[in-house]
Amino acid sequence: MMSFAQWGNALYSGSKSYRVIPRRKLFVSLAGALVVISGVLIAVLGLNPSIEFTGGSQFSVTGVANAPQQAAYDAVTGTGVTTEVRVSSLGQNGLRVQTPALDTEQTGEVREALAAAYDVDVNDVQASSIGPTWGHDVTSKAVQSLVIFMVLVAAVMAVYFRSLTMSAAAILALVHDVIVTVAFFAVTQVEVSPATLIGYLTILGYSLYDTVVVFDKVRELTKGVWDQQRYTFGELVNLAINQTMVRSINTSVVALLPVGSILFIGTVLLGAGTLTDISLALFVGMIVGAYSSIFIAAPLLVMLEDRRQRTREHNERVLAARAARAGSEGEGTPTAPGAAAVRVAPVTPGRHLGQSAQPARKTRRNR
Repeated sequence: MMSFAQWGNALYSGSKSYRVIPRRKLFVSLAGALVVISGVLIAVLGLNPSIEFTGGSQFSVTGVANAPQQAAYDAVTGTGVTTEVRVSSLGQNGLRVQTPALDTEQTGEVREALAAAYDVDVNDVQASSIGPTWGHDVTSKAVQSLVIFMVLVAAVMAVYFRSLTMSAAAILALVHDVIVTVAFFAVTQVEVSPATLIGYLTILGYSLYDTVVVFDKVRELTKGVWDQQRYTFGELVNLAINQTMVRSINTSVVALLPVGSILFIGTVLLGAGTLTDISLALFVGMIVGAYSSIFIAAPLLVMLEDRRQRTREHNERVLAARAARAGSEGEGTPTAPGAAAVRVAPVTPGRHLGQSAQPARKTRRNR
C-alpha cells in the first residue's frame, strides 16, 4: 500500500489518474440535480431566521443550576405569550428565550416569571428588544455584497486567466456552493443570523481560492495546447485536477480543523446560537467548495470549451493523429479524445551519490 506522499507523486506524474473529466457529464448532471433539489428544499422548508431578522424580544437567564427548557415555556405562556416562543440552552447553566415583540409591561412580567421559574434574581434575567428593520437592512446589504462579489470575480477571473470560459465555470461553481449550503440550513433548521451571512460570503472566497489553484495549473499545462496533436484540452485539465488534488485535500483539512473546533465549542459547550451559525456555514461551505473546485468547476470548463469550434477541431486532429500512430505502431484501437492518460516526468526524491561522485579538487602548486 502506497503512502500519502507516494500517492501524491503518482497523481502528479500521471502514473495514477482519476478520470474526472471523462466523467464530466455525470458530475455536472449530479451538481445540477443537487442545485434543483436544494432550491425545492429551500422553497418548501424555508429558513429559520434569527430574531435579528424577524424582530422581537429576547431574554437571557444566567446562573441556573438546573435549566430544563420546559420550565421556560410554562413561565412565558403563563404571562399570556403563547405564540412564537423559542427556548434554547446557553452553555451549561443558561437559557435564551425569544418571543414576539413585547411592550414594557409584558417584558417585566416575563422577566419576573422566568426568575421565579428558575429561582434566580430578576437582575439575572436580561431582556432586549430588536426591531425587524435592522435585519432587513442586513439582508439587503448581504445580497448587494453577493452581487458585487460575483461581478468582480467574473471580471477578475476573465482578466487574470484571459478566458471567459474559466470565469463562467468559476461563477457557476460558486452559485452551486451557496445554494447547497443554504439548503443545508433549510433542512437542519439551524438559525440563520447576520453571522451566517458573513459565513456565506467567507466560503465564497475560500471556494474561489481553491478554484483558482486548479485553474492556474490548467493554464500552465494547456499553454500551447493547440500546437500539439497528442493530448486534448480535456486530458490536460484532468492531469491538472490530479496534480492539485493533494493540495486541495491538505488545504481543506487544515482549514476544517479550527472551524470544526469552533463548531464543537459553540454547539456543545456554549449552546445553540453562540458561534454555531457562522462556524456551521463555514464548515459546510468549505467542504462543498473543495468538492466543487475539482468535480464541478473543472468539468464545466471542459464542457464550455468543447462547445467552441477551435476545441472540436483540435479534438479531431488529436483523434486522427492517434489513429495514425495506432496503425503504424500496431497499438490497436486508438484512445478517444478525453480518455488518454497524460504522463509527465515522475517525481523522485534526491539521494546522496557518495564521495566518489563529487568533483575532484584541484591541487594548487606552490610558487
